[in-house]
Amino acid sequence: MSFSPVRLNHAVLFVSDLERSLRFYTTVFGMEVIASEPRANAAFLRLPHSGNHHDLGLFGVGSGGETKRRGTVGLYHLAWQLDTIDQLSEARQTLLDTGSYTGESSHGATKSIYGADPDGNEFEVMWMLPREAWGAYENTAPVSRLDLPAELARWSGVATAGRFTENTEKAQS
Repeated sequence: MSFSPVRLNHAVLFVSDLERSLRFYTTVFGMEVIASEPRANAAFLRLPHSGNHHDLGLFGVGSGGETKRRGTVGLYHLAWQLDTIDQLSEARQTLLDTGSYTGESSHGATKSIYGADPDGNEFEVMWMLPREAWGAYENTAPVSRLDLPAELARWSGVATAGRFTENTEKAQS
């Protein structure tokens, strides 16, 4: 027997310096700190367009905490979905400006930019093609070079992440 969640609700990361990580996620992702738990050296953050209670939890473990690197057992990365390819281009520039950019690729149905937070936790910021445009990518996930200018020319303004919440509409006005 299996069960079928609808999506990942939130992620929680151990970080070496909670305040440094809070600065990173509030500056780069525009997240808002919605709750703090000083006894656990923890904070919970929400994305600006989220209808979720919190999207990311951070627990400070101090500088003695070891970070895992690619090729070891454990979490590889988190993927944050954007609504338009235009937002992906903006995210790329933000990651470049903050020294957080680590790469980019096309996976056919998704277009991805990669970065790392101050503790080396990797993340993906991605945009997904409209479902009806997946075509040959329906059951494949290639790793190829991302031609962001060409993708912008083709897909600019096309929203695919779904409806924003009422909370988002208020934030944008």
